[in-house]
Amino acid sequence: MRQRGKRRLDLDDRGAFVLPRAVVEARSGDARDVGANQSSRPARVGVIYGGPSPEHDVSVLSGLQAVHALVHAPGVGSVRSLYWSKSGDWYEVQAATEAAGFVEGVPSNAVRLRLISGPGGGFVRPASGLRAREDHLELDAVLVCCHGGPGEDGTLQGALDLTGVPYSGPTAMGAALGMDKLAFGALVIYAGMPALPRVPLSEDGEEPGFAPPYILKPRFGGSSIGIEVVSDFDTARARLKANSHLRRGAILEPYEAEMFDLQLAIRSWPELQLSAIERPLRTRGGGEILGYEDKYVGSEGMTSAPRELPAQIAPELEQRIRVLAPEVASLVGLRGVARLDFLSDGEDVFINEINTIPGSLSHYLWVDPRLPFTSLMLDLLAEAIQRPAAAYSSVGSDGSALRLAGSIASKLG
Repeated sequence: MRQRGKRRLDLDDRGAFVLPRAVVEARSGDARDVGANQSSRPARVGVIYGGPSPEHDVSVLSGLQAVHALVHAPGVGSVRSLYWSKSGDWYEVQAATEAAGFVEGVPSNAVRLRLISGPGGGFVRPASGLRAREDHLELDAVLVCCHGGPGEDGTLQGALDLTGVPYSGPTAMGAALGMDKLAFGALVIYAGMPALPRVPLSEDGEEPGFAPPYILKPRFGGSSIGIEVVSDFDTARARLKANSHLRRGAILEPYEAEMFDLQLAIRSWPELQLSAIERPLRTRGGGEILGYEDKYVGSEGMTSAPRELPAQIAPELEQRIRVLAPEVASLVGLRGVARLDFLSDGEDVFINEINTIPGSLSHYLWVDPRLPFTSLMLDLLAEAIQRPAAAYSSVGSDGSALRLAGSIASKLG
């Protein structure tokens, strides 16, 4: 790999920002062929998908896969198909609805819902017509299949925390961290793990401490949408106004043409387990980086995307990835199933991103060890119940500050 030019960051000769640390042994387990035991499985489940996100359509595909599979899952008595529209409204649609039913927007069979917070909150059908009272949807847990936007950045997770409805996947804090590429990258580097440098980009900012070309990414968002390769810093700044996905924030990374992607799934329940490693293939248009179409444009979304699975890589490289993955899981407080993305030149490996609610829930990666899709979902739902995402506490709020406060007017000056 070529040497870098000017540098103000602490980079090695590969352009990577790496701090020394002891290597922790990997803790991967064998996946089970069955889901959580019968007593821990929720009987009344919901599947949430869609949302006001650029990845809305992919989320619909993931959600419908989950709904159709859970209808036939052992121990599941009822499945509610909960659609979050592009406009942010909630609906329940029939479980047998296909993807074509969403092409023009809200399916014709949809029934409007409301999401309410507080004790006894959750999803309700508003009163209307002959129904004089709101109809509360009884749910033991919900499976979250939202990708990108407020469904994966902690917004939905925080709302569900307030309703008291158990849900799968990352916590509100874990989701927010995973969606913020700058924060995640900084945390990985601070922990001493190998990663390429990543700096924020603004119109009045200075050039980064590494040479072009650059990868230009949205700071917040999915792993593929809005990403470009730019030849110089002026072009990168010009793209801030032209690329709508960069308006909430943008980051720059060094572009290395010889780098390729490696990915694996990792789940936290019933124990920490790693999937096979895949090498996604770039076939649509021969782009410089793995793009949205490479990953998602196919009849079955991520499931049908071109890939090398298991990836044909050196044993030493595979072992290095399997050492790093559990460390990242511990660092971010993994909950649910995530996809961890790496970059490699065939010898060195660098942590790139974590996708906390991956497309199709990354079920296609569980080929060695084998894990059926239904079992994966049942374990996610079991974790939702047995490992709550949030536990609020008012310990320490004993009223002493209020008793000693005096009048509010006196504090206003």
